[in-house]
Amino acid sequence: MSERSEHGEPRTQQESRQARTPLPGTRGGPPPGGPGAPRAGASRPGPGGAVPSRGAAAPGARSAAGGGGGGEPEGVRRADPAAGDGPAGGGGAAEDGPRDGRAPAADGPADADGPRDADDRARHVAAWRASTRVLWRSSAERTVREGLTALAAGAAEVYAMDSPVDLYGDGPVAELERRTAALLGFPAAVHFPTGTMAQQVALRCWAGRTGNRTVALHPLSHPEVHERSALSVVGGLRTVHPTHEPRLPSAEEVQELEEPFGTLMLELPLRDAGFVLPEWDDLVATVGAARERDAVVHVDGARLWECGTHFGRPLDEIAGLADSVYVSFYKSLGGLSGAVLAGPHSLVEEARAWRHRYGGQVFQQYPAALSGLVGLERELPRLPSYVAHARTVAAALGEGLAAAGVPWHRVNPPVPQTHQFQVWLPVEADAANAAALAQSEETGVTLFRRWFPDGPPGMCRTEVTVSAEGLRWSAGDVGEAAADFARRLP
Repeated sequence: MSERSEHGEPRTQQESRQARTPLPGTRGGPPPGGPGAPRAGASRPGPGGAVPSRGAAAPGARSAAGGGGGGEPEGVRRADPAAGDGPAGGGGAAEDGPRDGRAPAADGPADADGPRDADDRARHVAAWRASTRVLWRSSAERTVREGLTALAAGAAEVYAMDSPVDLYGDGPVAELERRTAALLGFPAAVHFPTGTMAQQVALRCWAGRTGNRTVALHPLSHPEVHERSALSVVGGLRTVHPTHEPRLPSAEEVQELEEPFGTLMLELPLRDAGFVLPEWDDLVATVGAARERDAVVHVDGARLWECGTHFGRPLDEIAGLADSVYVSFYKSLGGLSGAVLAGPHSLVEEARAWRHRYGGQVFQQYPAALSGLVGLERELPRLPSYVAHARTVAAALGEGLAAAGVPWHRVNPPVPQTHQFQVWLPVEADAANAAALAQSEETGVTLFRRWFPDGPPGMCRTEVTVSAEGLRWSAGDVGEAAADFARRLP
């Protein structure tokens, strides 16, 4: 009997050899993805522990720098990577807020910088906008006019502006899906209005295919901290934690997890632990351990775009370890919103159905899609320079705070693995926020934005992002700003 592809067409012998080895059959129990849902296979570790990728990259795949082969479809233009500061000058920073002391299942603050009171937020935004020196700028700080003007200018460089708008996911949305699938080396991708929805759908679909509703993930991962327990409340899934250490689980921890799981979810980087990443060989081993337990691997790659510098590998090779990957367009690429789930054709088609059921079949999304396309062209090639300079900034921050006599502080990790990292101080968050705001308003220098209470009483934490604006800071500039900030602390 001839082998057939997941869409039913005959495979060539070469394609059959490249196809993933099927996993054992469904292990019972009504899957949330629907009865009779086909189960995707999973790659096994190859010689020397290497885990093969899911298969050949889609036609037109590019490197992480945005180059590569494949012609552009009609209506698509290329942007000049050297022009502007992201899709609309946003600098590609995080917008979903860090934990603010509430229960782990609760969402973070309303935005990356935390002010919930309108007057408080307005004062902070005014100070950040007026600052002449910042480490990054957020697209959320713009006026409506500024945002639309910047988007129109950037979009004209990557897409034909006289083309029709999208209707339920065609046009620029479909092009963003195609471009993302190619970059990540997957055969297909589907756009979602939010990453929370994309990830819930992905894990729900895999649960239906494996017959196991249990997801192994880190307790600091996004679904556990920022999604209001949606995996269980909405998806009917349950979670287990291979480790509670502030890092991704090791192969041994995955192997020794006492109960079975259908999916291992890895957040790369692990944001709430300090944007940390494992070493490449450790990541390969962890994925291999999940395969040995007949589990599939899903990557929360909201910030996957900036991981290439640490791993020293292109995006498609990193993504190639997993069965599916979700990526965001506003956390690192400066887009307005939106996410893409990439994976095998059958998973993507099932995810489209669940997207509709979840209310994500949006009539028009071309502004978000166009901003994502601009981000891929402008910000993606720049991320390695941001990562490299973040290391300079982190070192200078640590030295500046120490020289200023701050009794205890931590830069976490000491050498950033992406263009984002944490800083911890032994003061109340309100005091640190007052010092940061005073520095912005009085000197026009914004070193830190918002601080949050975390850890034991009297401790606070902030997240530092380095993007295009941050490249203008020398180590001396950072040290001087750190000393000035420290003088404002109680």
